[in-house]
Amino acid sequence: MTNSNVRHFLTLMDLSSAELKSILSRAVELKTAIATGDVIAPLSRKTLAMIFTKSSTRTRVSFDTGMRQLGGGSIFLSPNDSQLGRGEPIEDSARVISRMVDAVMIRTDEHQQVELFAEYSAVPVINGLTDDFHPCQLLADLLTFAELRGEISGAKVAWVGDGNNMCHSWMNAAELCGFTLNIATPKDYQPSASMISARSASIMITSDPKEAAADADLVVTDTWASMGQEDEKAKRVSDFNGFCVDDAMMALAHDDALFMHCLPAYRGMEVSASVIDGPQSIVWQEAENRLHGQKALLEFLLA
Repeated sequence: MTNSNVRHFLTLMDLSSAELKSILSRAVELKTAIATGDVIAPLSRKTLAMIFTKSSTRTRVSFDTGMRQLGGGSIFLSPNDSQLGRGEPIEDSARVISRMVDAVMIRTDEHQQVELFAEYSAVPVINGLTDDFHPCQLLADLLTFAELRGEISGAKVAWVGDGNNMCHSWMNAAELCGFTLNIATPKDYQPSASMISARSASIMITSDPKEAAADADLVVTDTWASMGQEDEKAKRVSDFNGFCVDDAMMALAHDDALFMHCLPAYRGMEVSASVIDGPQSIVWQEAENRLHGQKALLEFLLA
């Protein structure tokens, strides 16, 4: 096993509240630098290996672009064109790849795979999404809220939908940032029991989306059937009846409440077209901020 002093980013809880705040602050500076044409390249000669066992748009584009803008480079690896898909043990892949690159970003299914890779990696490992957590998306989400509304501490956030990896990451954010998270899911789709237990002080759980949305400063949702759950789609559409974030639901939140979605979105399912394409939606700014939040994270871990 390798250096225990290496910092990884597998969930938001790998950061302290102060570190998270510092990364978000730096993200604003890096975003401004791009807009003004300033070149900030602290990662010259640094390489990020990007391992994908799941398809990706935002994660791949944002990490690749981010490394280039910071002066470094990236390598894309999929199971189809590497030994990863031919049964090489994760421990061996971690030992080898981490001797050749400066950081590794992994987007895969089981969270335990990322943890195992990190255990044997000599360089920082970043969770680009697992079935349990999606912490990089929260960097973007928290950055976007801060840009538009300031400090999120003390705010009320409503999660409406599946108690999935995004919900788990919002639960971690509530703990770190000091806001209240109202979680509305159908009763068979709650977050994991261990997460509910660990974050009980920061969350409220209900099966009534209207209760969750009441007086919220921010309403967040996600697709009802994530990657790998396509065969459950028909059942989920039935089970999530009444959970579409529409104008009536947004009307229960504060008048200036914002709407977020990590994308891809399915209009008429988890969100109405009038909401996601309407004035309260900040999903495009949120999507762009994946780039800026992750650049600040890469700099924090590598520079």
